[in-house]
Amino acid sequence: MNRPVVPPAPPRVPRRHSGFWSAVCRGVLRWSGWRLLGELPDEPKLVVIGAPHSSYWDAVWGLLMKIGIGLDIRIMIKREVVNGPLGLILRPLGAIAIDRSAATDVVGQMVERFGREEKMWLGITPEGTRRQVARWKSGFLRIARGAGVPIMPVFIDYPSKTFTLGPLFRPSDDAEADMAALRAMFAPYRGKYRGVT
Repeated sequence: MNRPVVPPAPPRVPRRHSGFWSAVCRGVLRWSGWRLLGELPDEPKLVVIGAPHSSYWDAVWGLLMKIGIGLDIRIMIKREVVNGPLGLILRPLGAIAIDRSAATDVVGQMVERFGREEKMWLGITPEGTRRQVARWKSGFLRIARGAGVPIMPVFIDYPSKTFTLGPLFRPSDDAEADMAALRAMFAPYRGKYRGVT
């Protein structure tokens, strides 16, 4: 029996895309061999973290998955990118423009936004860059803890051409332990150019 390239979305998840473009994206994924494994949690609010993030292609395959399922996952992107010509494409796809200057409380803004929204899934790359890093940025943990929402890990694996949905993780008061536990979950998976160290 052939497994679908994307699982069905439960009723409480935020929805956006459907119909023609979802079918097109599922077709591209099927043709390319990429699949999404695991079950989507029936949660209206959560933080999604994806790693290892080592290539622009991660965003391409991830976007195809998102549209193919019909999910509304908001993505934080530098204000300069969203406010430029690409913004015409990125905003309808869920991009949130952020100002990464030192004077801007991005975590506070996202926590406040979670409080205003009835449903919201926020996607973040914890590495914060495509380059290999020794430490992940802690913003995603602070957002999830401040908003009182769980974290869903998504494991990117190029050898198997899969995005795998991990178990929901609920942040504790021990950020160091949480970070270590989350990073350990990603150890078996490999991005296009590297894994997570």
